[in-house]
Amino acid sequence: MQLRVTVLPGDGIGPEVTREAVSILRAVADHGGHEFTFTELLIGGVAISETGGPLPQTTIDGGLASDAVLLGAVGDNRFNHLSPEKRPEAGLLQIRQLLGGFANLRPSVAYAALAASSPLRADVTEGVDILFVRELLGGLYFGIPRAWNKETGEAFNTMRYTREEVQRVARVAFEVAGKRRGKVTSVDKANVLETSQLWRATVTEVAAEYPGVTLEHQFVDSMAMHLMNTPRNFDVVLTENLFGDILSDEAGVITGSLGMLPSATIGGAVNLYEPVHGSAPDIAGSGKANPLGAILTAAMVLRYSAGLEQEAVAVESAVRRVLQDGHRTADISRDQTAVLTSTEAMGRLVHEALSQDLGRKGSMHAV
Repeated sequence: MQLRVTVLPGDGIGPEVTREAVSILRAVADHGGHEFTFTELLIGGVAISETGGPLPQTTIDGGLASDAVLLGAVGDNRFNHLSPEKRPEAGLLQIRQLLGGFANLRPSVAYAALAASSPLRADVTEGVDILFVRELLGGLYFGIPRAWNKETGEAFNTMRYTREEVQRVARVAFEVAGKRRGKVTSVDKANVLETSQLWRATVTEVAAEYPGVTLEHQFVDSMAMHLMNTPRNFDVVLTENLFGDILSDEAGVITGSLGMLPSATIGGAVNLYEPVHGSAPDIAGSGKANPLGAILTAAMVLRYSAGLEQEAVAVESAVRRVLQDGHRTADISRDQTAVLTSTEAMGRLVHEALSQDLGRKGSMHAV
């Protein structure tokens, strides 16, 4: 098959982890005789430095002309003095909106080998497999009006949703839950917020279309507590934009690090894929970045854009095997028996494990 991938390495550790993810995709393509092409373009701080803006038109055009967009990370402290719409992060919000994906899928899986990397007890995290379905194009991040008046010392944002926006993301959650363990937990703040009252009423309506899936509602503050105390109780967690951002990051505690979390944004003209972690400028270039979130994101590219489910599972299995063998990047190295591994070395280990699963060995960085 053919797959055109636009690669946006971005800022900080983005280029380092994206390089490893692309190498994994190349390995899958080489093994299966697929034609994957990769075009690298600019976004974020590096785009500001080279073009004056966080999302050049060439990046927009390239992204819309591709089958998938793979993004590394966006964020550069050098541009913190700029107004929000001119900062690197604005490029990320803009590309999400332009590609049109409204459902952000964020898996949070507790790997048995990483039990010691989580501050939670092993009996709490054992067997946890949660999929967050986060609405990505509404709520506070995109609602208008919004402003910061420095003269008056006043700032405001608008949380806004329509029934149709909630319906479409809810259906994604119920569809995927029907293929998993058949439970959706919808998160809101319906005791306080009108948008959450709309959210709860609409999700309840949609649930009637899926009699085989169980629906429960949780207030966001209660959910934050239960996520740490009883995470095995959850299967698919459906949230609006801000709540989903916070809760899915909190779930990094379960896995041991944000560096373990992948994501896929679906539902638009082109799917967008990115690890959950940020640009981490403090460790950029040091070889300490964890590439596993980006590599697991590559598995989601295979699953949702290439339709290669077996290969996606093979990538996920390769990650699991490398962790079982005791290899760790700095962020997940809390076990004294762990083998401390660099970004590039971790990518190479996953490649080798994957090559064994696919029945073929190859060079990690063959391009």
